[in-house]
Amino acid sequence: MMNACQRRSPENTEAPVPSHHSWSALLQQHVGDMGKVDYMGFIGDKAALEAYLDLLSGHPPDPKSWSREEQLAYWINAYNAFTVKLIIDHYPIKSITDLHPRFRIPMINTIWHRRFFRIGGQRFSLDRIEHKILRREFDEPRIHFGINCASYSCPPLRNEAYVPERINGQLDDQARIFINNEIWNIIKNDEAKISPIFKWFQSDFTKKTSLISYLNRYSDNRLESDANISYMDYDWRLNE
Repeated sequence: MMNACQRRSPENTEAPVPSHHSWSALLQQHVGDMGKVDYMGFIGDKAALEAYLDLLSGHPPDPKSWSREEQLAYWINAYNAFTVKLIIDHYPIKSITDLHPRFRIPMINTIWHRRFFRIGGQRFSLDRIEHKILRREFDEPRIHFGINCASYSCPPLRNEAYVPERINGQLDDQARIFINNEIWNIIKNDEAKISPIFKWFQSDFTKKTSLISYLNRYSDNRLESDANISYMDYDWRLNE
């Protein structure tokens, strides 16, 4: 039987890394092709999901003893698992945006700013994980292909947990899946109609290169340097 936590070495046991095995099992059972999610299935397995979330809540990352990969896998899995929890707690809904406060200021008090869970005793929001931790601390644009906002136009929810020993390959795979599928991006040699994610977070993708060069890392069709770039509309319907 797998332990809930993967213990550190004997000289450094104060911050065990939680296993993501149970989350992976849930994803394999309830996430289908192209990231379509069976939220009713998750409702049926709510106890198992909540047990995993309790494990995450009680074992926050320790930057002093955890590797970069261990931290990155933890935060991406936490974002995705707590998003699923948010949806099933309010299901049925047509879109995650249905959960916005009735009176809201965009970018200030959206559903992503709601502090509805705890990690290490602190109240957390999805916004805090995405913008204050993943984007700020890791300098890793591929996180945008890993986290899932429960919407059709979001990069698909992977049907396995992210794990430290494979996370770089998993994120590269997510980038290729997302960029090369015409549901999300249509890329030809001289033009591309791409996800607005690349506009909203352009600074993340262009810190060390141009946007076209970044796309060419993963695209099956190589864009010319002067290719015309336009953006798709974003579909916020629930990814079920």
